[in-house]
Amino acid sequence: MTHPLHIAFIWHQHQPIYKSQLTGEYRLPWVRLHGTKDYLDLILNLEKFPKLHQTVNLVPSLILQLEDYAAGTAVDHYQKLALTSVQKLNSREKKEIIDHFFDANYQHLISPHPRYRELYLQKKEKGLIWCLENWQYNDYSDLLAWHNLSWIDPVFWDDPQIEQWLEKGKDFSLQDRQGIILKQREIIERILPQHKLMQESGQLEITTSPYTHPILPLLADIRSARLAVPELPLPETAFQWTQDIKAHLAKASQIYKDRFSRDPRGLWPSEQSVSPAIIPLIADEGFKWICSDETVLGWSLQHFFHRDETGNVLDPHLLYQPYRLETPAGDISIVFRDHRISDLIGFTYSTMGAQEAAADLIGHLEIIKDSLQEHQGGPWLVTIALDGENCWEFYEQDGLLFLNELYRKFSEHEGLKLVTVSEFLEQFPVRSSIPLENLHSGSWIDGTFTTWIGQPAKNKAWQMLSLARKTLEKHPEATEQSNPLAWESLYAAEGSDWFWWLGTGHSSHDDETFDLLFRENLITLYQALGEVVPENLYLPIELHLGAKIHQPLGLINPNIDGLADEQSWEMAGCIEVGGSRGTMHRNSLVQRLFYGCNHLNFFLRFDFQVGVSLPEELHLFWYYREISQVNSSISIKGLPDHPPLNHYYHHHLNINLESQSIEMKKAQQGYTWHTCPTNSKAVVDKCLEISVPWLDLHISPDTELHLLAILADDKTFKAHLPESGLLVIKMP
Repeated sequence: MTHPLHIAFIWHQHQPIYKSQLTGEYRLPWVRLHGTKDYLDLILNLEKFPKLHQTVNLVPSLILQLEDYAAGTAVDHYQKLALTSVQKLNSREKKEIIDHFFDANYQHLISPHPRYRELYLQKKEKGLIWCLENWQYNDYSDLLAWHNLSWIDPVFWDDPQIEQWLEKGKDFSLQDRQGIILKQREIIERILPQHKLMQESGQLEITTSPYTHPILPLLADIRSARLAVPELPLPETAFQWTQDIKAHLAKASQIYKDRFSRDPRGLWPSEQSVSPAIIPLIADEGFKWICSDETVLGWSLQHFFHRDETGNVLDPHLLYQPYRLETPAGDISIVFRDHRISDLIGFTYSTMGAQEAAADLIGHLEIIKDSLQEHQGGPWLVTIALDGENCWEFYEQDGLLFLNELYRKFSEHEGLKLVTVSEFLEQFPVRSSIPLENLHSGSWIDGTFTTWIGQPAKNKAWQMLSLARKTLEKHPEATEQSNPLAWESLYAAEGSDWFWWLGTGHSSHDDETFDLLFRENLITLYQALGEVVPENLYLPIELHLGAKIHQPLGLINPNIDGLADEQSWEMAGCIEVGGSRGTMHRNSLVQRLFYGCNHLNFFLRFDFQVGVSLPEELHLFWYYREISQVNSSISIKGLPDHPPLNHYYHHHLNINLESQSIEMKKAQQGYTWHTCPTNSKAVVDKCLEISVPWLDLHISPDTELHLLAILADDKTFKAHLPESGLLVIKMP
């Protein structure tokens, strides 16, 4: 019997607990805003294609906060500002509104709305001080309205009230803003009932996560972080509280049963993090399957996955099947997501047209299906698992066009079948096992836990948490029944998000607030026990200076238009030219160099000094240290004879900054250069933005290129970047 290729989509919906235990107010609005933009529309779009089945993971901490908003009992700080008469705003509140109410994707949430775009450009081009000095009441009122209105998903825009607000566009009243907030609540009220309805119909499987989204292996023993990184620095005080894992799992299971009137089957371990120590606890709570990342599978099998230059796995039979983990509490199944395909949806397809992106995904799955025919066994399951909320603001119409086109193709394709994970496991017995002791201890990020522990700020937070947990242990009278505030504060502090945002690696506009919320949870714990609060809990864990990012924080999707949209580049790496000399030297032509990539292109952005005359040409040279290839010397006059200018390179991209024409060359035998085709782009306006497709380079994923930029006039050397060494960009 020939089986179709089964595909399991798992959408992970998660928000940490934003409610301050000290004030009772939600400090950040993201549950409310994502609640109106990302949770309900995702499954309403799917409902139009009844043949397609999927899995949605709802984290308990998100469920509780959605219910709080639906009941009208949740109030966040940004909501209070939106409901305040603009005549009563003080100067601090006005500054806060200007600072934070543009926190949205410019291209898709701000720019399409003329009034919102007008206010954004005033702030961007004239600055905060100008806005504070010149804005009138109606400017603040319109900004408050548009920040909330733009986060309502387009699928709801046919609502008569929303249509009226969109048509009005400006001069919003307090009554209008009150109506928009009320409309948000109406949408949020529908989220959980719709999920339950579609699970009962069989089209959805709802899964859960540990209560407040903690890293379970680190709760079991923070020393597990050293299994992947043996020399990783750890906090002085060990954290090892297995009983907390049991509580997080039991509370998650009970919340699920209360909302969905059935036992949960699937568990999304927080950050897809697993270890041998936590699996028996998960099985003992009654869960039947979990999911993790292909990197964890590679470590567990000691077989690391490689891909061809189009990104397809070379050993598909190992990745595209579930595995069995045997425990004393019973067997549990584990599926591993295709990291690259998941990231294509999360980071790359938003840069493509809906038809092109959907066709690309279907094409990858068809290649996988064909490649699996060479292997005995089957049927096969491709797991595509990713964040179900944050990627859509980078898509046109919040992903509606892409998902509709993708679902249409799936509905018509006889060889590809969308299933829930439980459907597949019930129909097809698991064929392969991983001995529990061989299961790797790691997460979806590089198979390690370094995103959450190992840096000074992260370790400091773990030290604070450990001391608070030991203090709670000294109070046996403080049970969850007699002192629920102490325990709820502990569980909230154990969530993964606080550690994610501390230290280097990730940064957001809300870093200070995440730092504060973590400490407030611990302060509340001490106060609930009647203990003296340690003084260090009243001070930030680290200084949040808003310094320029130097290493990329994630994949990027900028528009190549020369306009330097900051939000499109906020996850990029950044080199401050002259930074190695302390203050920026004014003789440099370039002020900053931004760099990053996604699965389709790598990107560069050159911000030139104000008032300088641009050079005629920019030359990019790069080679691949890991690949044995023909390389050639740089053919530019007046070139200084020192590294890296006297290195040999494989590719040369020549950009004429006056005509904005591009020529790609590749090194050939005899130290010569030959022109080759390219789909690279370069646009000069307020800055120079460049994209170079990976397909032009014919290299495999995970390959590093080492890049040098040279500024020249009439092919005569003027300057080079970076100032020391080479820029390294890795193909994802």
